[in-house]
Amino acid sequence: MKYPPTRTVEVVADVAGVRVPDPYRWLEEETPEVRQWQQAQAELASSVAFEGLDPCAVRELVLAHYTGARPDLPGYAAGQWFRACGSDVVVADSPYGPGRSIARLEEGVLSWLAPSPDGRVLAVGVCTDGSEHNTIRLFDVAAGQELGGAPPQILHSAWAGGVSWLPDSGGFYFFALTGSPEEFRQAVFFHRLGGDTTVEPVPVGESREYTLIQAGERWEIAAHRVGSPVPVAVRRPGGEWRPFLTDCPGTVAGHVVGDRYVAVTDVDAPRGRVVAISLHDPSDWVELVPQGDTVLRSLTPVGNHLYLSEFDRTCARVRILDRSGAVVGELPLPGRGALAAPHFPLTGLAVGNPAPAFVFAFSTPTSSWGVYGHEPGGPLQTLTAPTVTLDATVEQGRALAPDGIPVPYQVVGRGSGPVLIYAYGAANVPLLPAYQSDLAAFVAAGGVVVLAHLRGGGEFGRDWWLAAHRERKHVRDSDLVAVAEHLIATGRATPDRLALTGGSDGGLMCGVALTTRPDLWRAVLPREPLLDLIGGIRDPYLDFVLRKAWGDPDDPADVRRFLRLSPYELVRPGAFPAVYLQAGANDPRCGPWHARKFAARLQAAQQGGEPVLVHVFDDAGHGAATGEAVAVEQDTEWLAFLIRSLGLRI
Repeated sequence: MKYPPTRTVEVVADVAGVRVPDPYRWLEEETPEVRQWQQAQAELASSVAFEGLDPCAVRELVLAHYTGARPDLPGYAAGQWFRACGSDVVVADSPYGPGRSIARLEEGVLSWLAPSPDGRVLAVGVCTDGSEHNTIRLFDVAAGQELGGAPPQILHSAWAGGVSWLPDSGGFYFFALTGSPEEFRQAVFFHRLGGDTTVEPVPVGESREYTLIQAGERWEIAAHRVGSPVPVAVRRPGGEWRPFLTDCPGTVAGHVVGDRYVAVTDVDAPRGRVVAISLHDPSDWVELVPQGDTVLRSLTPVGNHLYLSEFDRTCARVRILDRSGAVVGELPLPGRGALAAPHFPLTGLAVGNPAPAFVFAFSTPTSSWGVYGHEPGGPLQTLTAPTVTLDATVEQGRALAPDGIPVPYQVVGRGSGPVLIYAYGAANVPLLPAYQSDLAAFVAAGGVVVLAHLRGGGEFGRDWWLAAHRERKHVRDSDLVAVAEHLIATGRATPDRLALTGGSDGGLMCGVALTTRPDLWRAVLPREPLLDLIGGIRDPYLDFVLRKAWGDPDDPADVRRFLRLSPYELVRPGAFPAVYLQAGANDPRCGPWHARKFAARLQAAQQGGEPVLVHVFDDAGHGAATGEAVAVEQDTEWLAFLIRSLGLRI
C-alpha cells in the first residue's frame, strides 16, 4: 500500500516531567499542508474501501436501514405538539398529526427545540457545520416568523438541554460558552424575552462542567455534572440561590414534586433507588422505591404521575409511580429492547413542559424505532410504527474476564457469518439492545453483530461503571479481549472473520485492541476516535474529560498510566489488521487530529499487508449534529470497508 508521504518532526512533550516523543505533532494543526494530506488520505480510503464493490449497492443497503433510525421526539406546550419535519418545524394538535410549518431551516441541523409553556414562542438550537455548536433562534408560533433579539451566545452542545423556560414564558435559562469554543468555558445565562441576556449567578460559576436549570413555579433547581448530576443549588423564583447538595459523589437526578425533589439516586444503592429530598432541608431523605434487581435510570413527569425507566439485564422496563412514590402500574412495552434516551442523565432532566402522555421511542436490535404514547391506566398507543425488521435473532452469551467477572454480550444475526463486535464501556453510558442503522445494514449483508456490555458502561449500575473508571480503565480492554477470545473458543468467530468497531471513547478501545492484540482481528474500524491521551491534555475540552474519567495530567504517575492506555503511544512496528479510521473535520470532542496522527504512525509501523486508512469527512462532527447526507456517506464507506475486509457479498 502506497500512502501519501508523511514527514516527522523532532518534538518531545514534557508532561508533568514525563518526556513523550510526538513525531506527528504537526498533524494537529489545520494548515494547508495538513488539509492536502487529509484529502489525499480520504481519496485513498474511498478507493480501497469500495474496491471490487458497487458503491450504489452499498449505499442502497445503508439507506434501506437508515429509514428506521432513531427519531427526534415531539415537544409539548399548551395543547400543541412541536416536531421537526424535514427542514421544517411544525406544530400540530397531536404528536404526529397534520402540522403547520412555523419555521424553515434553510441550512443546518436542529439540535433541540423547546416551546414556551404558553405555546406562543418556539426556541430552537441550530448547528450549521456538524460540530454540535449551536445558536438559539426564536419563532413566533402564531405568525410563523422568526423573532429578533435571540441571545448571541454559542451553546457547546445540547447536553444541557437547550433552554429552560420560566413557567410564565417570560424568559429562559440556558448554558453556553463564555468565549470561543476552543477555550471551553461555560456559564448559565438568563434571557428575558424582549430584554437582555445576563449571566446567572449560580454558585458553580463559570465552569467546564455542565449545569442545567430546572425552572418551576415554586422552586428552581441548579443540576450540576453531566454524567452524575446533583442539585447543587436551589431557590424560590426571584430569590437568592442557596447551596443544596454540594458534596455528593453520586447521582441524584429528578424533578420537583411539591416541596420535595423526587429523584433516582445511586447513593447507598449502586443499582439505584428513588428518594424524596426536602427542598427545605437537604439532609431529609425519604426512600420511596428501594433498590432491587433492576438498574433504575430516570424519572419523567407525566400529569400527576412519574414514569420510572429501568434496565432489566440491559432491556427496558418502565414502572409508573404516583406523586407519593407508590408504584401504581407498569408500562406494557412492545418487546424486549430499549427506550431512546440521552447519553447522559443531566440531559434527561430537560423534559420541557409536562405532557399529558408519556411519549417515547422504542426499538430492539432487530426492529427499528417506533414512537408510542401512554397515559396512566390506558392502553399503549402506536404513534409511528417501526419501518425495518431484520431477519435475525438475538442470543445471549457471556465471557469470563481475567478477574472472573462474567461479561455479558448479545449476538444479533442469523447463521455463521463474519462477526463484528460493537462496544463502548465508558462514562457510565449504557450500551442497550437498540436498533442502530449501520449495524443493521451489516447484519442484512450477512454479518453477525455482537453487542458487548463491558465494564465502564452504565448497563448494570454504579459499581459496573466504576469498575473500569480512572485507575481501572484497563479493565474495559481486558473485558473486550475476554469477549473476543470467548467467541473464538466457542467457534462463533475466527480471527480472520472477526472485526471490531466503536466510537469516541469506544474508538480508543479499538485503538488499544488493535495495537496490543492485533492477532485477534481481521479488521478494526474506530469512528470519531479519541486516540492520543497525551495530546488531549493540550485540548481544554479533553483536559476536562481526562481529569474526570482518567486521572490527573499534573501527576507523573497518572501520565505514565495514560501512556500505557493511549493508542498513539502504543504503536510499535508489527503486522496489524486492516484498519479504517473515520473522523469529522468539525468534531469538538475528539478532533480529527487524533485519527490523522494515529493513522500516520500506524502506516509507518505496518509490516503486514493490510491497509491502514483514514477518512476525515467535511461538515461532520462527533455524530449528534452531522447532517443526514454526510452521515449516510460515512456509513456507506464504513460498511463497504467491512464487506471488503470480511469477504461478504451483497
